Amino acid sequence: MNTAKPESIALFCLTPNGVRLAQRLQAQLQLSCFTSEKLLAPGFIPFNGSFAQTLCEAFKRYSALVVIGSTGLTVRVIAPLIQDKLTDPAVVVIDERGQHAISLLSGHVGGANALTLRLAGLLGADPVITTATDVNQLAALDTLAAQLDAGMRDFRLAVKTINQQLVSGQRVGLWWDEPLRHEQAHCDTRGFVDVTDLGTLPELDALVCVSLRNCLPELPLPVYKLVPRRIVVGIGCRRGTSFALLNQLLEQQLTANHFDPLALRAIGSVTFKQDEPALQQLAQAWRVPFELFSSDELRQHEQRFPASEFVRATVGVGSVSQPVAWLMSAGKLVGDTLREQGITMTLGVSE
Repeated sequence: MNTAKPESIALFCLTPNGVRLAQRLQAQLQLSCFTSEKLLAPGFIPFNGSFAQTLCEAFKRYSALVVIGSTGLTVRVIAPLIQDKLTDPAVVVIDERGQHAISLLSGHVGGANALTLRLAGLLGADPVITTATDVNQLAALDTLAAQLDAGMRDFRLAVKTINQQLVSGQRVGLWWDEPLRHEQAHCDTRGFVDVTDLGTLPELDALVCVSLRNCLPELPLPVYKLVPRRIVVGIGCRRGTSFALLNQLLEQQLTANHFDPLALRAIGSVTFKQDEPALQQLAQAWRVPFELFSSDELRQHEQRFPASEFVRATVGVGSVSQPVAWLMSAGKLVGDTLREQGITMTLGVSE
């Protein structure tokens, strides 16, 4: 999903009025502003050949594109590039007088609707948003997933089903596992029926459960589990450890602590292990970042954990997996550290 990208916005302007409008936005937002050679202003980047070519290149590199120009021109340029609502960047179009900001592509997951509202607010423009849930002042499952940085199996079908139920006036419940309930205050849940107890359900057509658990109780209605990415794992291992073994033990550790695999957010280790092939492969296979910490960073917390003189002699600090997990989770470790075949793994729960 494109929500994993850090926010990076490319803005394109084609006329003198567009440049002036872009300068107003550039003074308030971090933007990469592109225009033609003849319209270049301080802080702007010239088109690489043409507007269309530059926009096509930016479509793959930026999380959001803003075009100050016509909707028709923008549609014609991006049409061959559009692939999937879960991966396409947000695209917003603004007329050169700054009267309307139009959410054109990837309104929910890509964040175009939110960006449209933000830009419209800065310019005093009218935001134009046409997604059904927003028009009906309802939340959307894909928006909720983006706000929580959460995954779900069969996500595309779930989004289609749940959003259709919401706009059709059906009753869709929303239940939060207790450790995650505090996050409800930061999410748009309009239209969902709040459920506090899975044992006494109100009359519902479907239920969305926000949980890190790998198993939920059997319930007499369709259940869709939304899994926030909150679990981090610190790993120490011997040189030459196999990917297959690391992968097996990670699955084992998650299962032992009753976590859904979708909850994994990141893998971490000491910088000494930055070139360890199995760790790199593990992060790639699970599609999560591989975070590294220096021995000095880990040494500040090693007194909290049992130390190994062999590990100290090898990497400069007496423990790896536990202080790594400690740093990645701000001290919220969970379960026992796994120690097996020269590998240590420690889980933590991040915010």
